[in-house]
Amino acid sequence: MTKEPNGLESIVVKSNAKQAVYKNTLKAFNQLKEVLEELADKYREELKNKIPQEILPTFHEKGPFEAEFRLAADMLVFSMHSNVFLFNREHPIWETDYVKNNPLNSYCGIIHIYNFLSDSFKYSRLKDIGYLIARIFINHQNHFFVEGKRQSSELVKDFKKDIISKEVLKEILDTSIRYAIEFDLLVPPYDQIKFATVEQMKAKISHSKIQTGKRVGFKFNSDDV
Repeated sequence: MTKEPNGLESIVVKSNAKQAVYKNTLKAFNQLKEVLEELADKYREELKNKIPQEILPTFHEKGPFEAEFRLAADMLVFSMHSNVFLFNREHPIWETDYVKNNPLNSYCGIIHIYNFLSDSFKYSRLKDIGYLIARIFINHQNHFFVEGKRQSSELVKDFKKDIISKEVLKEILDTSIRYAIEFDLLVPPYDQIKFATVEQMKAKISHSKIQTGKRVGFKFNSDDV
């Protein structure tokens, strides 16, 4: 019979698991940046004679935990959180045998994928809105799942066997990019912009700085907002 770990042993076990989560997530994020750079090079080669030079795809590494991928009017921002998280008790992950049999499997690192308008960054429109289109969760065993809109427990059922890899990241990124560019900028409701301040008008004259954002959809979404 396996002896239950005492308090000190539990701390060591949990700490080791969290450290493994961090290392796995950071490794995956570095792989993600490699894929983004490769995609940018691929798209630039395929599109160089089809669209103007200034809107060809670009990749920028913004530090160890952030990267940007610009494609025409869209900017995808990828951000890794440096901390490790535990899910709330209502999350469907707790219904899986994989987590029930070993709660340490529930600790995850997170990589966020946001969609912004490229012009929001170009013209420093600091109040413009970006949308979270996906979150990648990675645990100490390098297992993962992706969460976004229309999320359901069906998407975590393979958590116990799905392993993050460069090939998987290529699929996630390709899906993210395609969905981002397929959803267009919507005209804001009239009542939302019927008033404007002098400051906004001056800013608008210089760089169109009235708050802008687009509604986007994504394959893995938790709501239909």
